[in-house]
Amino acid sequence: MRELIVSLFPLYYERYIEVFGGGGWVLFHKPPGNDFEVYNDFNSLLVNLYRCVRDKYEELQKELKYVLNSREEFERVRSILDTEQVEDDVKQAAYFYQLIRYSYASGLTSFGSQPHDIRSNFPIIEQAHRRLAKVVIENKDFEKLIRQYDRPVSFFYLDPPYFDTEKYYKNVGEEGFQKEDHIRLRDALLSIEGKFLLSYNDCEFIRSLYDVPGINIESYTRINNIKQRYDGGAQFPEILIANYDMHEREREGSGQMNLFDINNGLVKEEDTL
Repeated sequence: MRELIVSLFPLYYERYIEVFGGGGWVLFHKPPGNDFEVYNDFNSLLVNLYRCVRDKYEELQKELKYVLNSREEFERVRSILDTEQVEDDVKQAAYFYQLIRYSYASGLTSFGSQPHDIRSNFPIIEQAHRRLAKVVIENKDFEKLIRQYDRPVSFFYLDPPYFDTEKYYKNVGEEGFQKEDHIRLRDALLSIEGKFLLSYNDCEFIRSLYDVPGINIESYTRINNIKQRYDGGAQFPEILIANYDMHEREREGSGQMNLFDINNGLVKEEDTL
């Protein structure tokens, strides 16, 4: 849905903050522009990977020369990250990237990859390195992050763990993302000075949380990436929630003002030369 999501961004903002960054699908899709950009995730392994891609991508590529193509090696690397402290940040990033690349559906729990030379991903890593060059990368709880970066010119895009699917998210905290966290997120967003756009699964609990004046909710569906493996074309219902008009960009684009257009109401015909 990233194409749709970017099209629904507000017309004007100076700070873009991606609160639950994950794979950075929206960040990498949006034009860099001149806005101040922040990527955040609570998963410290993921944040370390992004920082190494931004700051040490050549070292990371060298560390990835070892190709992980067996279940035994997958389990060995997984065990290292689960039970040991990897002192070298680049080595840790390489291990984590391998787990993502070689696990089933990027779930990090089971080996599910066909033989693949991970070095073929080096051009993508280099592109990501350039895109992240000016991006601030944070590893904070969402409430602290929102409070830190909130301004009237701030725009927050949020894709939190979906309600009742939190068990699928790894390293989101010792107790995971709880019902109370969904409420805490709502309370944090309703008090900001800036604007926010929030992606969620469509359910009554989330709808009831944001059923307040000034909040817009719209329904959409997307392809269910996992389920379609055995049920082709399966759809997943989602909602987008915002504290602004999500279609202001579309409306402005269809009737853009032109200072030199005599039909736009700004200049009367008799005033033109």
